Amino acid sequence: MTNNLSEWDLMKKGLVYNDFDTDLVERRVVAKNIFREFNKTDDSETEKRKNLLTKLFNKIGERVFVEPDFTCEFGKNITIGNDVYINFGCIILDCGDVTIGNHVLIGPRLGIYSANHCILPEERITGGIIAKPVNIEDNVWIGGDVKILAGVTIGEGSIIGAGSIVTKDIPPRVIAAGNPCKVIRKITKDDKTDYLDRINAKK
Repeated sequence: MTNNLSEWDLMKKGLVYNDFDTDLVERRVVAKNIFREFNKTDDSETEKRKNLLTKLFNKIGERVFVEPDFTCEFGKNITIGNDVYINFGCIILDCGDVTIGNHVLIGPRLGIYSANHCILPEERITGGIIAKPVNIEDNVWIGGDVKILAGVTIGEGSIIGAGSIVTKDIPPRVIAAGNPCKVIRKITKDDKTDYLDRINAKK
């Protein structure tokens, strides 16, 4: 039974909900006020930025750097781990839960779209939407201008090439790219450079 559930609860459960619901509209306004204030800050206002993002997101880890301009829908459905960098122009439509793991690098103009309008136009025009979660696991690198669609998981350590549109899950530790995004190859020990040896030698 869904009659007693709020539109927010329906959204969180991945069921069809009314995008025009007053409560959802008000929640979007709250988020807009926060991220618009964040986007007016400069790099010297580190503490203010941290406080605003803590207020905006469900949870945010340590050493997270988000470049303005940043845009999201609700904010409270976004969870970010530690040591994450999000470059300019990121847009996250967090109708579904969006989880970004630890040590994730995100290129400019990433779009995460965790919701789909209903297929029937009669349902679409009256606000019918279904949300699905998006998961970006630890150690992922996402290139510029990538779009990630609802229901997608990007596996640990993988790389998503610039300009890709990710419509299906990507397994761990692969390089994937294209429209639609497909696995090109696995990441292997042959990809190792002398970087870590050099860094460790200086310790």
